[in-house]
Amino acid sequence: MRVKIIREISWVKAARKDYVGFPIEAQRAFRRALTMLAEGGMPEIAKPLSGFGSGVMELALRYQGDAFRLVYALQIGDDLWVIHAFQKKSTSGIKTPRPDIELIQTRLMRLRVQLKPTKTILN
Repeated sequence: MRVKIIREISWVKAARKDYVGFPIEAQRAFRRALTMLAEGGMPEIAKPLSGFGSGVMELALRYQGDAFRLVYALQIGDDLWVIHAFQKKSTSGIKTPRPDIELIQTRLMRLRVQLKPTKTILN
């Protein structure tokens, strides 16, 4: 019998706060996508986020003419980490705005340091 592994979904506190400001239907769509990811699947709205290395992805959702994004990391610890949630209001076309890129970089760096495994030396 095969056991289904489900990853825990963890949130950067500020990302969770921004996410709850999304319209309810957008939140539902993201919850479905995150559940699929936690169960090892790949939702249609998932795509790699370039410039951050492997394992950093985004969920991109169009809802009632607006663009919403959820950035998550798969390779930090055992959990699926939601790093950033934002409504995209880019004046630079399809690219993610620079302030959001910088915020994602900062949160990733802090999270990696916070969750860095410690080595125990046994005598």
